[in-house]
Amino acid sequence: MELSQEEIYSKVLRAGRRTYFFDVRETKASDYYLTITESKKFTNEDGTYYYKKHKIYLYKEDFAEFKETLADMMDFIIQERGDEVISERHQKNYTGDKNEHLSDAQSNSRSFTDLNFEDI
Repeated sequence: MELSQEEIYSKVLRAGRRTYFFDVRETKASDYYLTITESKKFTNEDGTYYYKKHKIYLYKEDFAEFKETLADMMDFIIQERGDEVISERHQKNYTGDKNEHLSDAQSNSRSFTDLNFEDI
């Protein structure tokens, strides 16, 4: 069965280098289905960029089980690892305390005293 590309309802979720597109589309038989597209931006060595896309087609007969499974998986992740995004600590613009993971002794050993070369 060939699917129509007519979009009925769409939403976009931008998340850093990733963008998620949620599109309700219509089949030739006038039924609706959902496509979820992940688009991720990559940069070439010469500074130009390109996108990689992955698409999921989700049909009404799978909605209930998909929704239940997705909610279960997200609940498990939050329960096991909390809602802090650990990878944020590794981002360039992370503003957390750089010594937050060090013990007091380690942190104190990282502090420096201004020295005057005449004192040496």
